[in-house]
Amino acid sequence: MGRDGALKGWPITGWRRKHAESREDVVIVEEPLEIQVALPGEGTTEIFPVAVTMRTPGHDEELALGFLYTEGLIDDPQRFARGLRIERPSPHEARVILPPEMRIDRQRLTRHFYMTSSCGVCGKAAIEAVFVQGFPPLPEEEPVIPIGLLYDLPQRLREAQALFRRTGGLHAAAIFDPEGRLLYLREDVGRHNAVDKAIGAALHEGCLPLGRALMLVSGRAGFEIAQKTLRAGIPILAALGAPSSLTLELAQAVGMTVVGFLQEGGANIYTAPWRIRGAP
Repeated sequence: MGRDGALKGWPITGWRRKHAESREDVVIVEEPLEIQVALPGEGTTEIFPVAVTMRTPGHDEELALGFLYTEGLIDDPQRFARGLRIERPSPHEARVILPPEMRIDRQRLTRHFYMTSSCGVCGKAAIEAVFVQGFPPLPEEEPVIPIGLLYDLPQRLREAQALFRRTGGLHAAAIFDPEGRLLYLREDVGRHNAVDKAIGAALHEGCLPLGRALMLVSGRAGFEIAQKTLRAGIPILAALGAPSSLTLELAQAVGMTVVGFLQEGGANIYTAPWRIRGAP
């Protein structure tokens, strides 16, 4: 096992041209995590299993916090960060214990609420759901990122991806400040989990919303990633891959900047291009 149980050795037969050799490879661990919410009462505590996600072990507490916040189950991140406690009943469970005074929609805890691109919900309904659950207002005049700095970020992301260099089997989500300093980076076998872990880390430190920051993801910019980024108050979402049409419709509606196909020397700016200095 590697760091936080994220890596595992596996015997393989490796072929190189016409020659075979037996050796051990390093693979990324994928295991389930059940996210739970505990609501303390007078003499009793109600426990609600909220979701099960397949994740790479490590930063599980941040994953649970980020998931609950980005999915709209908890609000007021500053107060939440001060009053939370997290228990680990088992290696495959993360239980977030809410402060007694915190209000939460109990019905949402017991119904399947997570929208994916394959769930059959139309684009209009999905975007309306984001507005219903609420998000911090995005700043109208900042941040503005130089295009040259934007070009540098994929390399900075790769340099920080320690687990990816060993396995090649992970997504990454990184939050940078406007000067290109890395604030948070998390890796996971699931692209949404990586985003939740990064946002959960910021939430745990009481740093949400992140109105002067940029989210960079290693894959494509799907709708779920866009709405999670928006919940964190991050005004710029950049991806090494492509955005989806629903991501762009959401970004256009709220004034979020979306950058796709980001690489050294090239990028597509799809919405709110004024935040990228030097872009047409």
